[in-house]
Amino acid sequence: MSDALNSRGDLDRRSDLSRLSDRTMRRPRALLLDFGGVLVETSRKPGWSAALAKEVHALLTRAGCRDLDAAAVETDIKAGAAADKCWKDAMSRPYAPPEMTHTAFWGDYVAADWPASARQLVVAHATPLCKRMGELRQDRATRPGIPELLDGAAALGIPVGIVSNALSGAVHRDYTQATGLAEKLAIEVYSDEAGVRKPNPEMIWIATRALGVDPQDAWYVGDNFDRDVVCGHRAGVGGNVLMVAKGTYDVPYEVRYRPDAVVDDGHGLLDLLTTAAEGDE
Repeated sequence: MSDALNSRGDLDRRSDLSRLSDRTMRRPRALLLDFGGVLVETSRKPGWSAALAKEVHALLTRAGCRDLDAAAVETDIKAGAAADKCWKDAMSRPYAPPEMTHTAFWGDYVAADWPASARQLVVAHATPLCKRMGELRQDRATRPGIPELLDGAAALGIPVGIVSNALSGAVHRDYTQATGLAEKLAIEVYSDEAGVRKPNPEMIWIATRALGVDPQDAWYVGDNFDRDVVCGHRAGVGGNVLMVAKGTYDVPYEVRYRPDAVVDDGHGLLDLLTTAAEGDE
């Protein structure tokens, strides 16, 4: 197939995915945001796997596990991350998927073929290792318009929360604390802490229960069709918003549901929120 035909196919698929539902969105009583792709933009750090492998190898060496060199550890870390990505794509299909545990990631996805003593060691340190991987793997930057959005929602009396899949929610919490965003958030829900992952509607329901609002009185904003738009539909939110990010239109398979609105960044979301609020006055 020619590049021209490939490009045409991509445009057709994007056009189809860009269709909106026919629902009217009313002023929400709560605004729930995804973390990566909505609150922040992420970018992969070069050399992250080698840096993590060096630290894991040092941990193994200190414990007397000397059967693996740093290169072998890095190979298995990269293999584990790739397998985890495939698993995440598969888990966006079931109705109520659980989250990958820290111990399963290190014991089954990274260290499956390691000597028992080495595997047991990383399993014992799985939670801090998952956090360290998150710190080393990605850079994060607050998306344009997000501070203004949070201030605007506060002025309207609308609490804002985070509902996000994460192998280590602690990394995200560190970011919101360090940037001062945490004080503007009413709740942060991360899948590794909840034990379930989007599109499991329980992720959104955890937040709406905590905030004392009905799901139909909340908006949910995500950047993926298969995890976020589907999750919002299953949870019965009153506003299902897609914020476009890199990879938004790279869906792993056909997704039935469409968002109620599409925005480019925090500025666009604030405009949407303000318009809905004015319409209810």
